[in-house]
Amino acid sequence: MTIREFKMPDVGEGLTEAEILKWYVQPGDTVTDGQVVCEVETAKAAVELPIPFDGTVHELVFPEGTTVDVGQVIISVNVGGDAPAAAPAPAVPAPVAAPAPEAEAEEPQGRQPVLVGYGVAATSTRRRARKAPAGSAAAPAAVVPEQLNGHGSVTAAAKPLAKPPVRKLAKDLGVDLTVVVPTGPDGIITREDVHRAAAPVTEPAPAVAAPAPTPVQAPVAVTAPVAAGDARETRVPIKGVRKATAAAMVGSAFTAPHVTEFVTFDITRTMKLVEELKADKDLAGLRINPLLIIAKAVLVAVRRNPEINAAWDEAAQEIVLKHYVNLGIAAATPRGLIVPNIKDAHAQTLPELSRSLSELVATAREGKTTPAAMQGGTFTITNVGVFGVDTGTPILNPGESAILAVGAIKLQPWVHKGKVKPRQVTTLALSFDHRLVDGELGSKFLADVAAVLEQPKRLMTWA
Repeated sequence: MTIREFKMPDVGEGLTEAEILKWYVQPGDTVTDGQVVCEVETAKAAVELPIPFDGTVHELVFPEGTTVDVGQVIISVNVGGDAPAAAPAPAVPAPVAAPAPEAEAEEPQGRQPVLVGYGVAATSTRRRARKAPAGSAAAPAAVVPEQLNGHGSVTAAAKPLAKPPVRKLAKDLGVDLTVVVPTGPDGIITREDVHRAAAPVTEPAPAVAAPAPTPVQAPVAVTAPVAAGDARETRVPIKGVRKATAAAMVGSAFTAPHVTEFVTFDITRTMKLVEELKADKDLAGLRINPLLIIAKAVLVAVRRNPEINAAWDEAAQEIVLKHYVNLGIAAATPRGLIVPNIKDAHAQTLPELSRSLSELVATAREGKTTPAAMQGGTFTITNVGVFGVDTGTPILNPGESAILAVGAIKLQPWVHKGKVKPRQVTTLALSFDHRLVDGELGSKFLADVAAVLEQPKRLMTWA
């Protein structure tokens, strides 16, 4: 028989690992080219992986719940005519299932993920494919390496293994990585290795292998059954989307100088317009809600204040003005908060924008949002009002200049035409990067959004 191996692909441009969430096949099952064999979760999204050839499943190298490096074999398939004598059970490779603490904690900081708060880093470093775990090539067969879309190819042997934050640290300290002695698992250079190379006298080399068991223990505390009232604490491993979100929030908060402004106003006329549009036969079947009109108001305000739609290029020390709007919408999912975006939202009509919003939200709820859908955003809306919250101070998506938080719309006493009347009132909060957006521009933009929502006829007169 002939065995072909399928490796963990880089499904999100620059990612170095993914967790196997679910296997859809078992040893002995027949698979065909293009058939989905498993679902994995990266720092950006859950993704289904199709097998690129026909055959019979020979071995599942890793069980569900294992975090696997890009380039490592995850499944082998018998593509010859002879069936294997016995289908081996899934292996549990100890060295790969739990990376060392420094590798696990620093991973998201080397790239800018796409959650509320993140996008793909301008540069990325792929980890070289490591040696397959013991037992994965035990079958007497010709092994043909294979990987989706050609990812996972072995890089030059001379290139040292290090994660992006470690490479940046080495660059900042003036350390040549090619002369650093790696102490991490599988020859990875750690932050401690770089610090030792930079200051060998004051920092003697410790035994770094000792902390390795820690990540292996953590998941057990969560998955093991705990009797009611028996435990005072529960530890939840931080990984996948939530792990990347945490790193992105810290990076954004301490990189871009945030400023937040607020405006509270009467949105009654917009709420009446929403009801009128719901009854419009031309819009039958479309989802019409306040968020749709708010999104349209944002697009009108961007057109009137184009400098708000920009990015800061630190390397080139330039402001990059975007002449298109990829409108991000923050969506809460079981895996964490993600921000898919509507590409070229500025060019969409109201019905088209409604369809795009509905598709975006439905896909996010199903957990099917792709990494591509979360890349390239230029401006984000986060609707905290759906949770009954009046307002907040949102943190920017890295790579974007502003984010708008929409508060709850409530019936409140309001002075209308000289008299106090019950009116629908809400608060908008705009956070912006003060390197890109000064107070005047931020204030004008926020005031324009509020003005459109106070008098929605401006959707036509200002367009």
